[in-house]
Amino acid sequence: MLRTRTTLAATLVVAALLAPTAAHAEPAETGIPVLTDEHGRALTLRGWNVEDKAGRGDAALSAITEKHFRDLRAKGFDFARLLVFWDDLEPRPGRYSQTYLRKIERILDWAEKYDVKVLIDAHQDVFGPAFGHRGMPAWATRTDGLPFTPHPDDWFSEYFEPAVQRAFTHLYEDEDLRRAQARMWRVLADRFEGHPAVLGYDLINEPMGELREGEDLPTAARRIERDQLTPMYNRLADAVRSADRDAWVFVEPTPIVGEGVPTGLGRIDDPKTVYAPHFYNTGMEAGADYDPAAGWIESYEQAVTLYPKEYKVPVVVGEWGPLNNSLPNMNRFYRAAMASLGRYTSGWAGYVWCYGGGYCAVDGAGAFRTNKELTAEPYAEAVAGTVRSAAYDSGGGVYRLSYDAAGRRGPRVTELSLPPGDWRITARGAALVLRKDRGRASILATPGARVTVTVARG
Repeated sequence: MLRTRTTLAATLVVAALLAPTAAHAEPAETGIPVLTDEHGRALTLRGWNVEDKAGRGDAALSAITEKHFRDLRAKGFDFARLLVFWDDLEPRPGRYSQTYLRKIERILDWAEKYDVKVLIDAHQDVFGPAFGHRGMPAWATRTDGLPFTPHPDDWFSEYFEPAVQRAFTHLYEDEDLRRAQARMWRVLADRFEGHPAVLGYDLINEPMGELREGEDLPTAARRIERDQLTPMYNRLADAVRSADRDAWVFVEPTPIVGEGVPTGLGRIDDPKTVYAPHFYNTGMEAGADYDPAAGWIESYEQAVTLYPKEYKVPVVVGEWGPLNNSLPNMNRFYRAAMASLGRYTSGWAGYVWCYGGGYCAVDGAGAFRTNKELTAEPYAEAVAGTVRSAAYDSGGGVYRLSYDAAGRRGPRVTELSLPPGDWRITARGAALVLRKDRGRASILATPGARVTVTVARG
């Protein structure tokens, strides 16, 4: 049970105190700006990818249910990255599936019901159905007759098949495909602009490209990001903005950043851009244990923070989490990863919220699988002011938040999210703890006050 103090008068004024302000918060000590909501509060997103890769046509998205969002919120998560597929949205050129759009809207309505923010992700794996996967429609796939050999035991290696690489080149370079991709995004943004659950749009999942003769992979990745992804993202951001002025646009580098390689992306000329890399290690993806001595997390963090520092954009990691969670060093991995992600990101979406084995976060009964419970921590969903520090001591079970409350014309209420369990909340510095409901709490602070919040296991 939450041990909090509340007053009727304070509760009644909460809504009035959330007056809208500017949409940007000051950069944290890292030099990386924070993600903000419409009130100007600094956001922290903690959640999971939600997907149905198997369902197509009439069965599309049928594996995603209201239970996903109810369970996410019950475990303390406030964020979902929803996978959608261009091949389902536009099965024939210019013919957009209204049934598919209604299914997406139904999912967004569930998210709104449980107060879960959603990132709509235009997902692709190995380009699309032309290669046995999901993503770009077959009619938008051009290979110039180059060969493709499936690798069922190592699907990621299919990205390096000549036909797949050429298909990416045509997507980036052919004017008619550029227009088709932009129209697809205008359709999505026009339909879901203003939906309360929509936080933003992830313009393409894990983009890849074509290697040139003599190039090594890091060199090719930086060229593709600089010369093809950057102009593509600017085109697609413009397409989104023609319909939706408020949502954030999320841009991804190639997956090569997972090896600690700095991105070659350039500036995206949109004021609400989020850098959204993925956080995967090649060895762990193949089933290996985490090796603390290798320094992978440290090298990844050092490399991945260069872009947001240079271009002053927030960071949200769109996917992360190893395949095998029960190996001897995985407990240490999750603790180190959570600490690292907390230092420089505005949040993350683990892969994936499903009920079973493999990458699934929970088992069939809804209980966390081994070590996945370490992803559920207390955190501040929205801070009405400038965050000075925020950290969770997993060993002691204590979360500490320090912030300078916004001024008189800014928002006043800070929102906390708590995982299941008994938590004691205290606030110092002209602040009052308000109880909202189980798993949620609010802090009401005097304008300009320096506030310290402590959340400890009861």
